[in-house]
Amino acid sequence: MRTEFLPFARPSISDEDVQAVTDVLRSGWITTGAKCAELEAAFTDRLGTSSAVATTSATAAMHLALVALGIGPGDEVITPSMTWVSTVNMIVMLGATPVFVDVDRETLMTTPMAIEAAITDRTRAIIPVDYAGAAIDMAAIRAIGLARGIPVIEDAAHAIGTRRSDGEEVGQVGTVIFSLHPIKTITSGEGGVLVTDDEAFGDRIRRLRFHGLGVDAWERGQQGRSPQAEVLEPGFKYNLPDMNAALGLSQFHRLDEFIDRRRELAVRYREGLASIPGLTPLGDAKTTARHAWHLFIVRVDPDAAGIDRTELMAALKANNIGTGIHFRAAHTQKWFVDHPGRWRAADLVNTEWNSDRICSLPLFPEMTEDDVDQVVASIRHAIPSTRGVPA
Repeated sequence: MRTEFLPFARPSISDEDVQAVTDVLRSGWITTGAKCAELEAAFTDRLGTSSAVATTSATAAMHLALVALGIGPGDEVITPSMTWVSTVNMIVMLGATPVFVDVDRETLMTTPMAIEAAITDRTRAIIPVDYAGAAIDMAAIRAIGLARGIPVIEDAAHAIGTRRSDGEEVGQVGTVIFSLHPIKTITSGEGGVLVTDDEAFGDRIRRLRFHGLGVDAWERGQQGRSPQAEVLEPGFKYNLPDMNAALGLSQFHRLDEFIDRRRELAVRYREGLASIPGLTPLGDAKTTARHAWHLFIVRVDPDAAGIDRTELMAALKANNIGTGIHFRAAHTQKWFVDHPGRWRAADLVNTEWNSDRICSLPLFPEMTEDDVDQVVASIRHAIPSTRGVPA
């Protein structure tokens, strides 16, 4: 048994990260300012897109995007149920109807065909989701949106640094939302970034982010612009403070390093788990050239494994190993079960099959090869048919 608990995720914080935050704390300006601007510039420089707007979370960025699109009562927004509930919550909170589409059984990402079949005359937006670090078929989905005149917002909370099979890095085209939550590939503590190649849309997101003002506090107080606050439209308070931005920027410089390490660990997992019955990792997405490996997910087949997911997670916990579920399908959550009239869906057979079986194993850059081997050994011990059998 492990003597030290191994969480399924842990942020990789360096001395440089700590120093970056400390410098902001000592600077005299800790809210949104120069560091936030630098973080946004790092995204636009890497991706070559016209705008990047940092927010307090990816959820906040999604809320702003939906508001900017005018989503409201009577509208429908197409998105998978196999996603974190924050997107669905924002749709419902604006009075619109989420329309859930099924996902591919192996990649957990929806298909252009499923999206097109769900479109009605009330569809006002499409939100496809990149999953676990892989990239969805955005070229085909963008083409559908363009042909139908429906805006597309790519939920890339799992896919910062991911590259598509055509060479495009996620975020280079369209309107895309990244997450900087602590379990993501890089973190700002809490935070999100919306990037877009639509400059006017980016300007509106930036305005809505901070009370609907034409300029923010940094511009007024430090840059000598427009000393009076002028509300151009009602807005929110979703601006990312410099304390968080400094951490995010420091982490951003190590993004490729983090992804490379995650890939090494994922390869070792796949090799170690290959001979264990009833435990199947997600399949490879043909649309992905460079996987960011935000998550390492397996599906537990109770008939083949001899135990179910709950039993496997309990066995790993007893051995000081943490796990997660990413995600239980949104439509199976209590509120959605209790309010069937607030959403609609096609057949979600692949979503529900995976929702009952998926389990996220520990994966973060500071893990060692021994950590991975101990997780695999603990799984082998938990599975009746491999217990005591040499690997």
